[in-house]
Amino acid sequence: MGASKYTKGCTGWLIVAVVAVLVVAAVVLTIKQTHHRKALPVPGPPGAIDQKYASALAVALQFFQLQKSGKLVNNKFSWRGDSALDDGKEAGLDLSKGMYDSGDHMKFGFPMAYTATVLSWSILEYGDQMSAVKLLESALDALKWITDYFINAHPSDNVLYVQVGDPDIDHKCWERPETMIEKRPLTQVNKSIPGTDVAAETAAAMAAASLVFKTRNVTYSDLLLQHAEKLFTFADSYRGSYSVSFPQVQKYYNSTGYGDELLWAASWLYHATGDQTYLSYVTVQNGNAFADWGRPTWFSWDDKRAGTQVLLSRVNFFGSSQSSNAEMKGLRLYRKTAEAVMCGLLPDSPTATSSRTDGGLVWIDEWNALQHPVAASFLAVVYSDYMLTSRTPEIRCSGKSFTPTDLRNFATSQADYILGNNPMKLSYLVGYGSSYPQQVHHRGASIPANLDTGCKGFKWLTSIAPNPNVATGGLVGGPFKNDSFIDSRNNSMQTEPSTYNSAVLVGLLSGLVTTSSVATSFT
Repeated sequence: MGASKYTKGCTGWLIVAVVAVLVVAAVVLTIKQTHHRKALPVPGPPGAIDQKYASALAVALQFFQLQKSGKLVNNKFSWRGDSALDDGKEAGLDLSKGMYDSGDHMKFGFPMAYTATVLSWSILEYGDQMSAVKLLESALDALKWITDYFINAHPSDNVLYVQVGDPDIDHKCWERPETMIEKRPLTQVNKSIPGTDVAAETAAAMAAASLVFKTRNVTYSDLLLQHAEKLFTFADSYRGSYSVSFPQVQKYYNSTGYGDELLWAASWLYHATGDQTYLSYVTVQNGNAFADWGRPTWFSWDDKRAGTQVLLSRVNFFGSSQSSNAEMKGLRLYRKTAEAVMCGLLPDSPTATSSRTDGGLVWIDEWNALQHPVAASFLAVVYSDYMLTSRTPEIRCSGKSFTPTDLRNFATSQADYILGNNPMKLSYLVGYGSSYPQQVHHRGASIPANLDTGCKGFKWLTSIAPNPNVATGGLVGGPFKNDSFIDSRNNSMQTEPSTYNSAVLVGLLSGLVTTSSVATSFT
């Protein structure tokens, strides 16, 4: 009994001692993780090229060439030709340029402007990486084709043409753009018929593009900035949603609010001008009303809040010496919300979204399912590079820390899924890899070149044969929640590509193609 009692006593003290040591070790480890994690090295000039992402980027950029309206220049696709040359003539304008939004022949200004803004942002952050793989000129060409259109679509201070074509008429036709003869009416917003969201998004696009062209064509850059400032004043002065002004568009590109576009546009104008009043606009005057600080959202053509939060985090990361205390407080709130967005993406974060496929894809909506994971991954790569360049070692997600590498790994996982590392073993980027969708929902791609079907070429929509033309670079809608995909031209939910999806994909791939520090200022 005595020996047994002694043994139990020693064992008890031994357990207490071991537990104490483990607790101390855990505390020390936590302190080290919390306070002494070393910042990763800042990347230098563009490093080694990842050929997979370089090849995918080269493919993705080609889709913008396929979507061009107007008189084509240096056209490399035999099945595409000049189209919509008379767009704008009824108003005495040349609106022949611009891009068709997806598989149809509409020019919707709202998603087109978002496309241009994201393309500009991608070039500003990763132009050196695009240049390293000799693809920068292709991105610049696509951007200018859109901004040329926007300049002409803004003929006076308080008038902006926001749509060419009637979507109801357009969607009753299946034909090549080169042969369409239907009427293409113009839609404008003005002081009496407001469209704050679309006008502000167009202002954002032109402000961001002005930065892109600042060192390449100063006259053009100045012109874009003049239009951007006037459009922002118009958008802010005559408030109202274009979806209310034009109920027809609610079936296609319905805007759920214009506050996010006002913040987005003002943020880009601050970067383009350095004018502190724009920073005050987004931090002090309108942040409480429109920013939804503390509540993470998904970045898309309709909702710019997450994009604005990341973009303004750039200011917080790299400094704004002239900012007031109130402005700095607002910037910290934007950055804190951007971190909440990042925490929602990281699969091991305590606040990670649970809405993912078994294959690992973030999955939010069955219609155009890829738009949210691609846009979120673009933001993650950008935020990761802000952290690296600023020597910020980690973000905290409900007590757990994550590094810039963790964010980049998330973005890489989504990109790899899109490029074929998925249960279907299918590349959702048309023209990339050995297996990709063959029945893409795209009028021009589905009809043999030089064939004039008239409006009623629907036999090409319902055909079960592969498209005669490859819609190279198109990012299709993507998989269902169970990772499945039905390759059918009539399945537009999954097989239709869009320019705005392509824009965020170009940004994502440009960020992954190699490594380098980001510029601490766009100017």
